[in-house]
Amino acid sequence: MERLQKWFEILAGISHEEHARLARAHAIFNSAGPNLALLEIPACWRRRAMCRR
Repeated sequence: MERLQKWFEILAGISHEEHARLARAHAIFNSAGPNLALLEIPACWRRRAMCRR
């Protein structure tokens, strides 16, 4: 199957630069983002109490 894909890429004219650009895009956009689960808790519950006596 990989051989078929390689032949198609050769016939379609996909260059090594295109592969490098796609690999760079995958590295940027497929990386895990920040953990947003903490933001589901309301901000007033996340903050420490500001009462000082």
